[in-house]
Amino acid sequence: MSAEAAAVLLVFSIMPDEAAAQKLARHLVEKKLAACVNVLSPCVSTYRWRGVVEEAREVPVIIKATAAAYPALEAAIRDVHPYELPEIVAVPLVHGFPAYLDWVTAATGAA
Repeated sequence: MSAEAAAVLLVFSIMPDEAAAQKLARHLVEKKLAACVNVLSPCVSTYRWRGVVEEAREVPVIIKATAAAYPALEAAIRDVHPYELPEIVAVPLVHGFPAYLDWVTAATGAA
């Protein structure tokens, strides 16, 4: 794993609707906690919550950020997320186009 890739994370979350997802995306990029946030098409999530199987139409987001910014990024998501228990999971990159990874680092002020 390259040092550049190790410093970049893909962070996944899911929002209740497109407006909330767009608000989160803009907030994270404006605060330089994310270089880019992809707001994806709505999906149907099936999950167990408090002993009951639920289904909800939700909007996934993919956040490109640095590992160094993760604690502040997680806090920012929790601050604006409307769910009691938001999904926030991060996956470290193993490989990536070095110029893109450099851009993620520079766009978040981590350079």
